[in-house]
Amino acid sequence: MDRRNGGNVRPIVAFVLAALLLVAGCGADPTPSASPPSAAAASTPASPSPSEQVAETPAAGISGDGTHSDNITHLANVPPSAPLDGPQAWGTDLAFQGDYAFVGNFDGFSVFDISDPSKPSIASQVLCPGEQNDISVSGNLLFLSIDSARVGPECDAQRGEPESDAWEGIRIFDIEDKANPKFVSAVQTDCGSHTHTLVPGKSPDKVYLYISSPGPEPGTATCPPPHNKISVVEVPVKAPKTAKVVSQPALSDEAVEGAIGGCHDLTVYPEKDLAAAACFGDGILMDISDRVNPKVLQHVSDKENFAIWHSATFNNDATKIVFGDELGGGVSATCDANTPKTKGANAVYDLGKDRRLTLRGYFKIPREQSPEENCVAHNGSLLPVPGKDIMVQSWYQGGVSVWDFTDATKPREIGFFERGPVQGLGGSWSAYYYNGHIYSSDITKGLDVLRIDDPLTDPAAKVRIKELNAQTQVSY
Repeated sequence: MDRRNGGNVRPIVAFVLAALLLVAGCGADPTPSASPPSAAAASTPASPSPSEQVAETPAAGISGDGTHSDNITHLANVPPSAPLDGPQAWGTDLAFQGDYAFVGNFDGFSVFDISDPSKPSIASQVLCPGEQNDISVSGNLLFLSIDSARVGPECDAQRGEPESDAWEGIRIFDIEDKANPKFVSAVQTDCGSHTHTLVPGKSPDKVYLYISSPGPEPGTATCPPPHNKISVVEVPVKAPKTAKVVSQPALSDEAVEGAIGGCHDLTVYPEKDLAAAACFGDGILMDISDRVNPKVLQHVSDKENFAIWHSATFNNDATKIVFGDELGGGVSATCDANTPKTKGANAVYDLGKDRRLTLRGYFKIPREQSPEENCVAHNGSLLPVPGKDIMVQSWYQGGVSVWDFTDATKPREIGFFERGPVQGLGGSWSAYYYNGHIYSSDITKGLDVLRIDDPLTDPAAKVRIKELNAQTQVSY
């Protein structure tokens, strides 16, 4: 398979099947693979039986908006519009600040006014192509991840050739005026920036970005071997034009020849000085008390059930971590009847006082999807329910799922929303809870706003925060 940018093919070396599937899921020709990869020999605890993984499916209702549990209401949809409505102008990640939602798109980003969540409106749209425009905000700054070769960092820069001295990395915008975001500067990073995580500095004058990307790509100028690391970008808040790479910490021994390296995504919990990285082949727990020089505490692997460690979420008291597996890279139908419930799913780990991780259980949506629907665990965030561990999560064409992992051995779904099959690649890329509502970035359908009304989750509506980057967790 190839990584594509609006039709421009960028070949990637065929290291391992998992790496190829990942690249396909995050910027490729939307053609599902024939079947998920087979499992390797087991070296982890026995998988829970299906009856231990989920409770019964919540009762469903049907409206013109799709199928949903009776405790979920679909409040609004804002479909794609020019200039972010091209054939591969896919919606990606979200961030929030005050009364605004910021939504990434392969062709740029949108700023939505969500002061009335039932009637979101577009405050501005910025045409700035570059896969996959993973997004975060901090104060008056907005950051975008670019993981496709461009001839330069500016928004009007055309596609470049990775074999040449092309550019990819982080773009920085000033968003003080939400109606008129302005490009400020950019920082080039090795192998680009597939995703990034915003990390507040120990003092308010600096923020850091932990840059995750796959690699290496031998023969290219932008992604040379080895690539067993992340990049740390330091951003002076009052002088963002001086942002620069300040370290490239190795997270493992030097990459094995022929294997993919780097990480897909990384979640930090700054109050706890912890980070959980979803990397190629394993999950990693890190101490980030020194923001510039994070230290690895533990690697965990699951060769029986996990193919692509995609993302991570701490519970509120940092006694658990949920790792997600993006089996099939986001383009395959891994929620069908032929794929086991422990594959393309979430794994729930206990995090002990000794900072050691122990596998406890798995969760996968209990609603079987058709063999034509790309579906797998993807981006989500906690609902701030005191004393409970509940999160909302996107599953591509599997829709949006709200699930409870308070009992890590028996996680269960408590609500859902899904549209049903669409042609080609589609569904919810990211789904996050923010100030009383669930916001979902649908790849082809735009921004969705949902509300959950349930005695179990109602306490979350009382919690209000000023800013949300889902991979930068704060306590509630």
